[in-house]
Amino acid sequence: MSETIRIAAANDIPRMVELAAEKRTEYESYQPVFWHPADDARTKQKPFFEYLLRQAKVIALVHDDAGIVDGFVIATPVPAPPVYNPGGPTCFIDDFTVAKTAHWEDVGRALLREALRIAKERGAAQAVVVCGHLDEPKRAFLRSEDLNIASE
Repeated sequence: MSETIRIAAANDIPRMVELAAEKRTEYESYQPVFWHPADDARTKQKPFFEYLLRQAKVIALVHDDAGIVDGFVIATPVPAPPVYNPGGPTCFIDDFTVAKTAHWEDVGRALLREALRIAKERGAAQAVVVCGHLDEPKRAFLRSEDLNIASE
């Protein structure tokens, strides 16, 4: 079995959209109004991911297990809010999911560490990772990586 973390490519987008839709469905059960997907969410997300993958500053990675994408992360450097000074840009991670809950400890860890490594090389001073408030497996994983809740 061959597992790799690699830069996401255009042909990965359908699988990334599928994984994102599965996470939205899970999150909708936590907060039905906020996380309720638009009827055409998948249709809208595909060109958005295509756009992100074309941006040089965006870090878009997939975990490829023998040709099957079973997780992905999209990290974007953004300026810190002007009232804070963390010492550099913020690595903002919104789209980040794995195919199975048990994969946070291996697939999720590999994806996050590589995204943060690249972000740090590019000058990021901190990371902000979006996580649903009742997504305990992801929250536990993020805590295991020494990430703390900054806002909820």
